[in-house]
Amino acid sequence: MISILYAALALLLLVITLAARLRVTWWWIRIAEFPRVQLASVALLLLPIGAFSDGPWSWVGLSACLLVVAIQLAYVLPWTPLWPVQVKAAEPGNDDRCLTLMIANVLTPNRNARDLITQIHNHRPDIVLTLESDGWWQEQLDAALNHEWPHAVRIPLDNLYGMHLYSRLPLISPRVEWLIQDDIPSILAGVRLRCGDEIRFHALHPRPPAPGESKESLWRDAELLLVGRAIHADPVPTLVAGDLNDVAWSRTTRLFCRVSGMLDPRRGRGMFSSFHAKYPLLRWPLDHVFTSEHFTLRELKRLDGFGSDHFPILSTLCFRPVRADEHDTPDAEQAEHREARETARLGKVKEQQE
Repeated sequence: MISILYAALALLLLVITLAARLRVTWWWIRIAEFPRVQLASVALLLLPIGAFSDGPWSWVGLSACLLVVAIQLAYVLPWTPLWPVQVKAAEPGNDDRCLTLMIANVLTPNRNARDLITQIHNHRPDIVLTLESDGWWQEQLDAALNHEWPHAVRIPLDNLYGMHLYSRLPLISPRVEWLIQDDIPSILAGVRLRCGDEIRFHALHPRPPAPGESKESLWRDAELLLVGRAIHADPVPTLVAGDLNDVAWSRTTRLFCRVSGMLDPRRGRGMFSSFHAKYPLLRWPLDHVFTSEHFTLRELKRLDGFGSDHFPILSTLCFRPVRADEHDTPDAEQAEHREARETARLGKVKEQQE
């Protein structure tokens, strides 16, 4: 009986693992891409049972567990220090070519603005991006940041998709965009660095595939890939940041990187899992910073919680186009470009029908 239960549990882990590979947009399938570390951990814990059990089904469970571990590790290992870094480390100096960015999903009902503002003043980032910030959060942030972070884009919303951008550095022609759905904003702006160079900055927070949010991942995928296609079409020095409601190793996020040519500073360094702040065993990287090949990385870290379900993420990136050739920039095949184009088109059309 024990060997049968063991095999059944191991096969369930394998079914979930294989389901994540299906090219569908149903939320209950796509969500299987998130807990790869957790699934691999459970399979590892089950391995000794199969190794030391004589039951007739033990070999089935043992084989399934080994396969789960192998598949899941193949996905997540690039986001560990066991893998080569994708964004090269910045050399000392060149401070006028660097900028520090803080991302913080505040969780709209959370009212602990003081702890977040304290961290902002302690770390003094050049750019602060908040997600889920409504009118109340805008009042708190304006009062605390307007003097030292005078350049701002404010989108206070009560639908969990408000967004605020505060910057010490001048913002060039900032604009609010509604890329896929008319209640989900994004921000596009130029940023002038202290050295005088200008870079492009995208701030995103697409709708997640989850009960009560969206029955499919289509609209999230479409927004991310639409931005990826725009970056590919105009490959200037670019940063993309935000809560993407997707994990770093998902098929969509990896496709975005190949289509856009963007790099992930976490690869080769760690996961820096930002969600869920209150459940240590259920965490994955949802808050992202992606860079074009023109940047190197000085610092990347997860900051302290402040009552939200997300931890803030802090990164310092240096604009070093002379080192662009040091990076192994991802590239998409023609079939992947067609897939990105079709996903973006479908996201716009279906959004209007829903």
